Amino acid sequence: MFTVDQVVASNKANFETLFGLTSKAFEGVEKLVELNLAASKAALSEATDTAKSILSVKDAQELMALQAGLFQPLAEKTAAYSRHLYDIAQGSTAEFTKAFEGQAAAAQKKFADVVDSAAKNAPAGSETAVAVFKSAVSAANNALESVQKAVKQATDAAEANFNTVAANAVDASKTVSKKR
Repeated sequence: MFTVDQVVASNKANFETLFGLTSKAFEGVEKLVELNLAASKAALSEATDTAKSILSVKDAQELMALQAGLFQPLAEKTAAYSRHLYDIAQGSTAEFTKAFEGQAAAAQKKFADVVDSAAKNAPAGSETAVAVFKSAVSAANNALESVQKAVKQATDAAEANFNTVAANAVDASKTVSKKR
């Protein structure tokens, strides 16, 4: 069984993990607020410049050229904003995933130690039951590892798709701008 010192150490480690993750969550929110403030300031400045440019237009052809010139930078800025937003979310998620995986690995090791201890102290004649139980625990651990690998692959695929879509959106805006 666990000693008082082990329980205290476990609780202390859990609190440190909780406070560390809370701190990372606040850092993510802070980065998001900074990003939105910067984007809002830039949008306000650009809106002012655009309004001034529109007021100085002399004919429809100049207005069309101005409109075409605004479309591509807007798409590029939107893609950059989305990418930055994704990076903030990905960074925060990575910290939580890392903490979860560390806690899960520690729990698996402790459970394996308990199973090994129980197997060593099992009564004579229970070897088959102990072997079946160990096999079940091993299969569960393998299943968990498979799920973690699948989630990692899905995350990597989603990131690759996001990058492709963002690049295609910027390329499409360049093509549209050139046609005008």
